[in-house]
Amino acid sequence: MSSSFFIKKNANPKLTKKGKSTSVPKRKGEDGKTSKAKSKKYNEEISSDSEAESSTLLKKRQANEEIVYEETPQEKKLRLAKLYLEQLKEEEKNKAEDESFETDLIAGRLQEEVLEQKGKLQRLVAKDLIAPEASEIRVLRGHKLPITCLVIAPDDKCIFSAAKDCSIIKWDVESGRKLHTIHGGRKGTEERHVGHTAHILCMTISSDGKYLATGDMNKLIMIWEAETCKHLYKFVGHKGPLSGLSFRRGTHDLYSASHDRSVKVWNVDEKAYVETLFGHQDAITGLDSLSRERCVTAGGRDGTVRVWKIAEESQLVFHGHEGSIDCIQLINEEHMITGAEDGSVSLWSVNKKKPLCTVKQAHGCHGDPGLEQPHWVASVAALQNSDTVASGSHNSQVNVWKCGPS
Repeated sequence: MSSSFFIKKNANPKLTKKGKSTSVPKRKGEDGKTSKAKSKKYNEEISSDSEAESSTLLKKRQANEEIVYEETPQEKKLRLAKLYLEQLKEEEKNKAEDESFETDLIAGRLQEEVLEQKGKLQRLVAKDLIAPEASEIRVLRGHKLPITCLVIAPDDKCIFSAAKDCSIIKWDVESGRKLHTIHGGRKGTEERHVGHTAHILCMTISSDGKYLATGDMNKLIMIWEAETCKHLYKFVGHKGPLSGLSFRRGTHDLYSASHDRSVKVWNVDEKAYVETLFGHQDAITGLDSLSRERCVTAGGRDGTVRVWKIAEESQLVFHGHEGSIDCIQLINEEHMITGAEDGSVSLWSVNKKKPLCTVKQAHGCHGDPGLEQPHWVASVAALQNSDTVASGSHNSQVNVWKCGPS
């Protein structure tokens, strides 16, 4: 608020007296200085009156501005929507090299979010992939027994690995050095040892990087603080070894799968068990989830893939592989990939009961001529919301595949 609005200019001293001017004889001792002093005093008094008026106006205006305006729910929604759009606009503006594209960028960002929620977002990255050079591959050593699972932190700065030696190691991606080691305990020390005392079989990290969860042969789920590797608590409830763990993205809801053929839902923030889901007829071998309140599982030798719609309390059952289905991974909310002991890799849509496509003998065969057997697929992975997936087999190879139109 400009101060010039309230301050009046000093009046011209020559115009302060109205009417006809009369000559008055000067008193003894008066001179020009005295006259100037009086004029100055008169001007100062006018200025003081003006400041008083300004102060009054200012108080009235401030009183008016302090009136609280209560917005309606509709106005609040509109304001929050505008604020959200402004935030998106600012984010895209910072990323864009040319600000003239900012309108298109905002529209593209909103479209991506909608497509991701619908499970239809697909970034085409397969054509740009280049196989790494041998010199670019770094080997990290620390476990004493075979590694069974690992996860990468959401910020891509750390890797967590677990092994049959019951230990967990946190690695720095940039330097390759160990940041923290959680040592495993011996059988029989469960009551006093903080950590696992049996083979660790599965692991997951929350999308905000706060919690790390691990599951073992002893039917236990351990919850850790990912930043410090501090043990927080454990979940007990499964009747068989753990085979899969996954946090629902954007939440701290945890899904677990076990050889006891059940899926359990937990709330890590509340340290609470939520519910158990039944349906598989054999040991569950894999589990995954994304943002929706649902998870997918591979049923091993029961030959099924299941989508669990938790809120609707229903499940979808899919058949396709000839042998045991050993691993599963979501590509987006609508598509998933599986691997099986018959050596095949299959791509699925949640809207179709059969695979969209299947690659048989994805990793070749082994054995004597006429008695060849396919290398079974032990693991699959997906670059989420893209056209790129990968499979691994006990033939020591990782194959990268392109999904979608050729």
